[in-house]
Amino acid sequence: MAIDPTLSIDEFLIAAKAGTRLIGLDLGTKTIGLALSDLGRGIASPMETIWRKKFTLDAELLLKICREQEVGGMVLGLPLNMNGTEGPRVQATRAFVRNLAPKTDLPITLWDERLSTAAVTRTLIEADSSRARRAEVVDKMAAAFILQGFLDRLSNMQGPRGSGRVFFGD
Repeated sequence: MAIDPTLSIDEFLIAAKAGTRLIGLDLGTKTIGLALSDLGRGIASPMETIWRKKFTLDAELLLKICREQEVGGMVLGLPLNMNGTEGPRVQATRAFVRNLAPKTDLPITLWDERLSTAAVTRTLIEADSSRARRAEVVDKMAAAFILQGFLDRLSNMQGPRGSGRVFFGD
């Protein structure tokens, strides 16, 4: 059985250097949505969507972005099935983490992302966004939704901080 390099929330908090941003990832088969926290780790903002090529190229670009943005840790969405079981997408996410972990010293944790894309899509539809616009922004907004959920959990663990909302601006 392969070793899981992801950390629990407590381990992640110890390993993630204070005063740095966190990056949230919505890992898809064709794209990776990215979101960044503010330095206070209270608000997640959508950043960009990376079109996947090969793992090595994707990892290099992701780690370059992490260096440029002074990221102190990664939060990857874990696409569990609605009943909490793990399917093929969870296996692919875990494989991505196992391959990425040896390439970086950044701590990595997983966060349940059930319904993140559905919630973001529903919000965009309610905002009357066109189908093309939704396709353009849904991955990075889903990453922000994932990261904000994680940040909200942190603020509940550590006491009141931040506004607890996701900023969906461009």
